Amino acid sequence: MAEFEMFTDGVRLDRQRMLDHVRPARKRAASVRVDVHEALVAGDRVAAAYTLTATMRRGQVVTTEIYMFGQVAQDGRLRRVDQLTRTVPEPPT
Repeated sequence: MAEFEMFTDGVRLDRQRMLDHVRPARKRAASVRVDVHEALVAGDRVAAAYTLTATMRRGQVVTTEIYMFGQVAQDGRLRRVDQLTRTVPEPPT
């Protein structure tokens, strides 16, 4: 399988760089919820629109809208992901 690549808002993350980002984020988040709004599969292509909501250990809630387009390798794993993200502002309290 070709090496995994992820491009988030134009920034390239290979597998190791993605893991280096995710590991500390997992420690800061108390919980994470993913709400998938749409998902499509056509051949080796996938697309999804979803919202990721992370509740941090200190109580802050971070909500991100994500639009993902991907390519699946022959073994069924994601080979490439391109995503655009938008942080959703917290409503005033």
